[in-house]
Amino acid sequence: MRIKPQELERHLAQGLAPLYVLMGDEPLAQRESLDAIRAAARAAGYDERTRLTVERNFNWQQVAAFGQSISLFASRRILEIAVPSGKPGVDGGKALTALAEHAIPDTVTIVILPKLERDAKNSAWFAALENHGVSLALHEVAPSALPQWIANRLAGQGQNTDQETLEFLAHQVEGNLLAAHQEIQKLGLLYPEGTLDGSKVREAVLNVSRYDAFQLGDAVLSGDSEHAVRILHGLREEGAQPVAIMSALAWVLRGLVKVKYAESRGGNLNSAMQQARIYGERQNLVKRALSRLSMRQLEAALQKLAEIDKAAKGLLNQDPWLEISRLCFGLARIGSRK
Repeated sequence: MRIKPQELERHLAQGLAPLYVLMGDEPLAQRESLDAIRAAARAAGYDERTRLTVERNFNWQQVAAFGQSISLFASRRILEIAVPSGKPGVDGGKALTALAEHAIPDTVTIVILPKLERDAKNSAWFAALENHGVSLALHEVAPSALPQWIANRLAGQGQNTDQETLEFLAHQVEGNLLAAHQEIQKLGLLYPEGTLDGSKVREAVLNVSRYDAFQLGDAVLSGDSEHAVRILHGLREEGAQPVAIMSALAWVLRGLVKVKYAESRGGNLNSAMQQARIYGERQNLVKRALSRLSMRQLEAALQKLAEIDKAAKGLLNQDPWLEISRLCFGLARIGSRK
């Protein structure tokens, strides 16, 4: 069964399914859907959560072992299986098919996938997941639909504003839903419920911190390693959280990967950047970054972000700030060393 993200809350209120499949590269939609399922599961007594990330040489026997193991701490469990590449391989396809057809008792399983290519969508393992689970396609919001998306979010916190201000907000965030979400939350904190004055919204949006995570992404794209490290230090001093910084970096890098892939296939760069929600001056930054960074380096950077995410959550014995700094400094220096 496939449902829309906005239908998830109503679905969860009716009871949990044993299997959920989240598909798409939109980070905010993925995070909110994942948080909603986790919260509903915890409320239903699923107290233990295990996350498996499928990386190179991943042993799919871990999934079977999980199903056969008995928890020492909880009778109900959550199993999350993230497949960042969207390509589980032969062994992974068999494991996912078995998991879909034979649900693990007392377990809510969540399979997390990127936007899938045609071959993956036509695979037997994906058909099994769709046939036996509840799937959500986490699409990006089209630029033309973004003002209404912002209006809906504002309405959710009891606020509204005029169309011109909605268009202004949409233009400021340039299609980045994480940035839009942050601005909407800020407006909810600054102003009471009711109609928002356009001038006050502009003042609030333009009166940002000295540093932000998207400035960090721009510094990395431009190859300015010193500026990247300076921004990162400023973010840390201002109390930013590593997870928020990683989300912004992931959004920048995923867009770059999409354009790099289009370039490798001889596609039109401007069209690819439009589809990746890259606009304005950032297009020039992306073009410079494309000449410096290979697909292999970009994919390795995304893999490193997944490791840093584990460190930020205490799953790896690493300093997330140090690792983010190394990643940004390294990416900025590639091909731009003086």
